[in-house]
Amino acid sequence: MNKITPEHLARDAYVYVRQSTADQLLNNPESRRRQYALVARARSLGWEHVIVIDDDLGRSGGGQLRPGFERLLAAICAGKAGAVLAIEASRLARNGRDWHTLLEFCAFVNSLIIDEDGIYDPRLVNDRLLLGLKGTFSELELSIFRQRSQAALRLKAARGDLYTTVAIGYRRSADDRLEQDPDLRIREALSLVFRKFSEMGSVRQLALWLRQEGIDLPIAVYGRQGRTVQWRPPRYNTVHRLLTNPVYAGAYVFGRTGSRARFDGRRKVITHGVARRREEWEVLIRDHHDGYISWEEYDRNQKVIAVNANMKGSMVAGSVRKGGGLLVGLLRCGHCGRKLKVLHHARRDTRYICNAEMDYASDKKCITFSNMRVDAAVSAEVLRAISPLAIEAALQLIADRERAGTERLRQSELALEQGRYEVTHARRQYDAVDPDNRLVAGELERRWNERPATVARLEEHIQSLQNEQPRALRDDERATLLALADDLPQLWNHPAASTETRKRILRAVLKEIIVTVAADRLCLVLHWQGGDHTRLEVAKNRTGQNRWKTDVETVQLVRELARMLPDHSIAPVLNRLGIRSAKGYSWTQLRVRNFRSVHQIAVYREGEWAERGEMTLEAVAQIMDVSVMTALRMIQRGVIKGRQLCKGAPWVIKVEDVAAYRAQNAPQHPLSADPAQQIFEFQ
Repeated sequence: MNKITPEHLARDAYVYVRQSTADQLLNNPESRRRQYALVARARSLGWEHVIVIDDDLGRSGGGQLRPGFERLLAAICAGKAGAVLAIEASRLARNGRDWHTLLEFCAFVNSLIIDEDGIYDPRLVNDRLLLGLKGTFSELELSIFRQRSQAALRLKAARGDLYTTVAIGYRRSADDRLEQDPDLRIREALSLVFRKFSEMGSVRQLALWLRQEGIDLPIAVYGRQGRTVQWRPPRYNTVHRLLTNPVYAGAYVFGRTGSRARFDGRRKVITHGVARRREEWEVLIRDHHDGYISWEEYDRNQKVIAVNANMKGSMVAGSVRKGGGLLVGLLRCGHCGRKLKVLHHARRDTRYICNAEMDYASDKKCITFSNMRVDAAVSAEVLRAISPLAIEAALQLIADRERAGTERLRQSELALEQGRYEVTHARRQYDAVDPDNRLVAGELERRWNERPATVARLEEHIQSLQNEQPRALRDDERATLLALADDLPQLWNHPAASTETRKRILRAVLKEIIVTVAADRLCLVLHWQGGDHTRLEVAKNRTGQNRWKTDVETVQLVRELARMLPDHSIAPVLNRLGIRSAKGYSWTQLRVRNFRSVHQIAVYREGEWAERGEMTLEAVAQIMDVSVMTALRMIQRGVIKGRQLCKGAPWVIKVEDVAAYRAQNAPQHPLSADPAQQIFEFQ
């Protein structure tokens, strides 16, 4: 029976072409040729217009999103497809859902399914049964293949012999084992990364330091020539992968990542590369090969990286940052268990705060206190604990300083050695080529000309690095450094000691600090890294008490000046006396006004002098009809009584003293017998 009818031939024939993986596209071209050959078969069966759908090349047929298959279903539902051609059922679908959906649509619109074995009409019971069996076998075949391959991979991985890729810094030996790369420059660069991370404790800071020093890192590049090594400026992801890969700790690991399936638009979407916890790794073989670091150091690095995550909630300390508050990340509230945050204010002290609702504008805070006394008390306790190690740390510091700068110089020297090899290699390539083959010889000559310029640039860079090398410590400098080790508080409070360094020291010895607040004190429980505990009690500031406190003499001086002068006149008097505010600022009208407000000092009023019966020096001079300097000399000689609060303050003279002087020194007889005689004044 001929199943192809004129109705089928009036529509288009669709040839569906698919291969599951990119590896099949590169290595299995014959299967692709067989699928494209179905176009000729469709024309031999009577179709004139044949459409090829090959959008799904390199995509699996196991239920993933396939644009080509969706396009095929759309054409079938629109009634445009008279037949669908594929070499086998597995090309169309590897899962029952897609396969039976295709059968239902083809049966509904009367479309045929054609493969290399025959022609099938989904409306016929026998053909539908046979197509259903083919789809079931295709799905079963895929499951069996996957099960066999995964079992073989797991068995090989359990022995530690499965290598999908080889990490940079390693290569596969002749006996199929991992060994460190013989390239000295690669080994030195990787060792530098691990060594500097133990000093800095931050992936980001390490990446920035490497870029600042101009040190490149090796990366593996896969191309037509296989695996090659290229040197590029470090990026955060590159450094992070090096530090988190257990292969550099001499361990073989399989199953660090897995896959996760989810539904998106009613279709299964598989996400690969989902990281697993260490407990979920399928294979972990320690001491499998020579590592760049020990497993203990690798484990310590992972803890440091995990703790540095600032957005992981209240269970991690967070990275070391600039700013006040030495105990940031270590303090935990003993009342609610939350990690204390730090609150910086431009005009106030740094404060530790526990706010359950994370609303700093709210008054609903669990506990809050200033950082000054707590930081000082904990620092003193830590210094007492680490004082026996001070001399050893000083000797280590001397050794580190003598080694300072050698890392960058060493990397540049290795890069220069490699550059010289590349010059020699380019010359040998140029000498080996046929001179008549100008297309190849010209390119090799260009490469040979570029290499010496790179070598010259590296030589200049090395010369500048040698000139910048730090000089060796003198004997007196070495003695001074060792003397500082005996006085840790002085070293701790030294201006050159950064806040980041203090924080790192505290975190190196302390694991956590539990804080509870009593009526007038703070109770601290210090949890040391070794497991010991220490209890401390710190006096708590009373409400309104802070370290910005002005001395009593200044308060009394301003209190008395406010009875003589307005605020804008008090400020220059205090500045001329060299008196500073509590925070070390000079005085202004605004600061004087705020100072009076805090200490409840009344503002100066016009008429206060008259109410108290007091006069200024200028007023006395005017009344006595003398100059101001004459009046001042009279006060200095004791002719008239007067007082001055401080240098620069106005002179205060009692009205009664001026009246008594005038009454005592008034003339007893007229200056002339002629009452009309006037006083001669020079204008």
